[in-house]
Amino acid sequence: MSADLESLFNQASEDVTKLSEAPDNLTKLKLYALYKLGSKGACTGDRPGMMDFVARAKYDAWKELGDISQDEGKQQYIDLVESLKAADA
Repeated sequence: MSADLESLFNQASEDVTKLSEAPDNLTKLKLYALYKLGSKGACTGDRPGMMDFVARAKYDAWKELGDISQDEGKQQYIDLVESLKAADA
């Protein structure tokens, strides 16, 4: 894993918290899923129960990314944060 990619990923995770407006819920789910993929790898574990709506949506968003590599997940996360920052400017 590239040290540059890792530092850009960490910077993006800080930058996203500094946006003037929070992203919409679908974008938040995408950010969550890409962050989890970039930091933990592919989705593992059991799907949360039907009554735990938030955890289930997060799990599904992460699982939906499939077999994208951890580095590709980091790059997509960085790109998404950069696009949000550009729209926020």
